[in-house]
Amino acid sequence: MKTVFDVMQLLKRYGTYVYTGDRNADLILLEMELRELRENGMISSEEFMRAILILRRGE
Repeated sequence: MKTVFDVMQLLKRYGTYVYTGDRNADLILLEMELRELRENGMISSEEFMRAILILRRGE
C-alpha cells in the first residue's frame, strides 16, 4: 500500500466506496472508515497505521 488509491482498494474489499468529489472530504471519510474497521478487528494494526500515514500525507 503506497497511495490513497491503494487505501481505497483496501476499503473496497470490505464494501466501502468513498467519493464525494472533494479530496479533503474523501480523506476524512477514508480515515473514519479505517478507524471503524480497526475497532472491529477487520484489519491489522500494521495495515491501519500504514493507511493512516498515507492519508495524512495525501498521496
